[in-house]
Amino acid sequence: MQTMSARPKTVSSISVGDFFQTHAEALSLVQHSKQIGFDRPISESAMNRPGLALAGFYTYFARKRVQVIGNSELSYLRKLPEDTRKERFETLCKRRIPCIVMARGSKLDDSLMAIAHKCGIPVFGTSMVTMNFLNVATIRLEHDFAPTLTLHGCMMDMRGIGVLIMGKSGSGKSETAVGLLERGASLVADDMVRVKYVGGDLIASSPALSRGYMEIRGIGIINVANLYGLASIRPDKRLDLVITLKPHADLNEVDRIGLKQKTYEILGQHVSHVEVPVAPGRDTARLVTIAALDQQLRRLGYNMADEFNDRLLHHMAKQAENP
Repeated sequence: MQTMSARPKTVSSISVGDFFQTHAEALSLVQHSKQIGFDRPISESAMNRPGLALAGFYTYFARKRVQVIGNSELSYLRKLPEDTRKERFETLCKRRIPCIVMARGSKLDDSLMAIAHKCGIPVFGTSMVTMNFLNVATIRLEHDFAPTLTLHGCMMDMRGIGVLIMGKSGSGKSETAVGLLERGASLVADDMVRVKYVGGDLIASSPALSRGYMEIRGIGIINVANLYGLASIRPDKRLDLVITLKPHADLNEVDRIGLKQKTYEILGQHVSHVEVPVAPGRDTARLVTIAALDQQLRRLGYNMADEFNDRLLHHMAKQAENP
């Protein structure tokens, strides 16, 4: 097993302004309040519905989260006497919450909006159903808060298997990637591969500036979509397999049977790892394709190395019985 020496980048909080600017379109967010409190931090990716808080119960109140008010919370507020409603809402706003989102296109009345403005709490609205907003917003914030690691390599989608090709400079990573593109693969990232751990999976992507471009020694920068079509690029892909290109001189150090699968540790997760020796005249892209197909079979529960080992043991047992 190999481990990473690079340090992952972690995010402890994002500002309300960044949240709104980044996700406004996807979450159908609109501003209800003036542009105040946009520097307030959001420190947790989950959403919170403050029903119990509006009822006066603040034990375990998740004040670091975005507060989402749906029909249930709004109906409860409207049934309270005006003075009590204002008092409960002001108590909520004074808990240093990041912001409030009104779901289902609903709005706060003028008196409550004035309280939010006085406390510096930004208020947004969304046309989305409350539960849909909670689910989508949580997924997006989990992506924002996910630890990130930048690796040097080439990330490909080969027949549904996310393959990260690594190796020393000049080992042939880009040439191998081109060979995979000619076999129908898609490019995710070249040179700089950003890996995030989101929802139990390692997700690889490319910086927006270099997405869809590759550098090939002797040729320069190429636009992959122009040469191979739009289907040859994709913005991100789950990482399933790490391929390390090794010099042919290290052939004796490479596993020849594959009974024991090696792993590569990235952000605390163990990814299947295969070492492929490189030499002039070798079709490295074909070998990587075979490794990707083998990984796909392993995910389906079929292991070719184990099958051969069982067959060999059965043959040896029969020979022992009939010398």
